[in-house]
Amino acid sequence: MAPSYHYPDIGTLGEDFVAQYLTDNGWKILHRRWKSGRRGEIDIIAECENTTTDLTLAFVEVKTRSAGNWDSGGRDAVELCKQTKCARAAQMFLAEHPDKENYTCRFDVAIVSCERKSKRAPSTDRISVQKSGYYLTLQEYIIAAFDAPSD
Repeated sequence: MAPSYHYPDIGTLGEDFVAQYLTDNGWKILHRRWKSGRRGEIDIIAECENTTTDLTLAFVEVKTRSAGNWDSGGRDAVELCKQTKCARAAQMFLAEHPDKENYTCRFDVAIVSCERKSKRAPSTDRISVQKSGYYLTLQEYIIAAFDAPSD
């Protein structure tokens, strides 16, 4: 019987990578894969104190893509429908955490590329890491990538 191999979920690897990136840049990760029932899921919820009085809450959508992916490297996957789900989930989060209602809130999108280690290391000046048989590179971190769509 051939041995079975466990291939890690590249989406989870990408989320881990972005969570570490945020932590390294002074953010506190509050939740990972926060679910609000049928309303949706938020990959990462993080907070940061920008000044002594301004607190920011980021609802981060992480898109991890392998080379040659069809959706413009993840940008096309954050369409209006996905934005609406993120916004509704964020509303539910804030309803459950009234202590955060006065925070400045935004929706960020992180685009992560993922390549198997068997290929040569990616030549890039972007933030990269080797993890679980993959090279992960933060292609783009879009601050305030979209506003909450109006219903």
